[in-house]
Amino acid sequence: METSGLKKVVEKWNNTSLILRILGGMIIGAVLGLTVPQATGIVILGDLFVGALKAIAPVLVCILVMSSLAQTKEGHNGNMKTVIILYMLSTVLGAVVAVLGSFLFPLTITLPGAAADAAPSSVVEVLKNLLLKLVSNPVDAVANANYLGVLGWSAILGVALKKSKDSTKQMLSDMADAVSMVVRWIISLAPFGILGLVFNSISTSGLNIFTEYGKLILLLVGCMLFQEFVTNGIIVGLCLRRNPYPLISRCARESGLTAFFTRSSAANIPVNMELCKKLGLNKDNYSVSIPLGSTINMDGAAITITVMTLAAANTLGISVSFPTALILSLLATVSACGASGIAGGSLLLIPLACSLFGISNDIAMQVVAVGLIIGVIQDSCETALNSSSDVLLTATAEFIQWRKEGKELPF
Repeated sequence: METSGLKKVVEKWNNTSLILRILGGMIIGAVLGLTVPQATGIVILGDLFVGALKAIAPVLVCILVMSSLAQTKEGHNGNMKTVIILYMLSTVLGAVVAVLGSFLFPLTITLPGAAADAAPSSVVEVLKNLLLKLVSNPVDAVANANYLGVLGWSAILGVALKKSKDSTKQMLSDMADAVSMVVRWIISLAPFGILGLVFNSISTSGLNIFTEYGKLILLLVGCMLFQEFVTNGIIVGLCLRRNPYPLISRCARESGLTAFFTRSSAANIPVNMELCKKLGLNKDNYSVSIPLGSTINMDGAAITITVMTLAAANTLGISVSFPTALILSLLATVSACGASGIAGGSLLLIPLACSLFGISNDIAMQVVAVGLIIGVIQDSCETALNSSSDVLLTATAEFIQWRKEGKELPF
């Protein structure tokens, strides 16, 4: 009887919106931080949550990147090459937009007990550290959360495994699904972790912490809106040589709006496929490009990774030159392409970008925790941008061909 009751409680918990649960955790944490700041034992909830994320993140990056590369197939037509180029260009420019936004509006975030390791002093040193970390022992890289090493060896093994048997690729896919499931379990407990984190922040810094979070949300959302309506507008306008906004607004309305609430590019694939059909696109093309886009077209993820990393660098007093920030843009692009398809998946790749500046994994995971606190808004906007861009760029690639053939565009 007791087991049945517990099962019902667990089911009720899982069926409740994660957004509502996180909001509840934030509110309870804030109230406790103001009323009983001496109850420091509550902080352990945040420590346990951050510790679990810190433990699973290197494994997640390793398995996802390896599985993704092992199972990639060559595009079966010339149009697919154009789609991939547009996906990559858009994601890189998203990271550059985030760099420019962070330089124009530099922000810091409260990270209890944060202290920087020795930060690189020049672009040459950044490149040297990057190369040395890439060739470190792969087992050591996973064990010590050397994300650059994890990324490098995972990419090499993933490419090498492209010629492996289908059963091997299926095993990798199953492992990726299993690790992603573990991450979902951890994130389902985020309300308790965020309760502890917000309690710690409020009890030490007061309500001013919410002003800090508000500024961070404004910068992130501002960069994403700029990417959607300005950067992507320029890309589409130059490619098609006509006003891009009727197409952009339709993609934002019919794809971005549903993605905002589902918070999953993968879950929004059917919506995007239907929109492609309405636009009259070739099913042989969009049936490949839309699922692919939900994996590698990650403008919003690149923006999140870049903004949060530069905010951490500012907090620790690390001086980041513009050339170094551009290297960060490329790393953020590669990282974003490996983002997990679950809510908040891009946040777990922030430590990879942070490692470029010598920021320790402990500090980077505190940044991830801050990202989860603001994720109620950030992740919804990020997913809306990612998913609507899938349709936008898929359509643009095909409309380029239509234009060459003299066909009338449907907008």
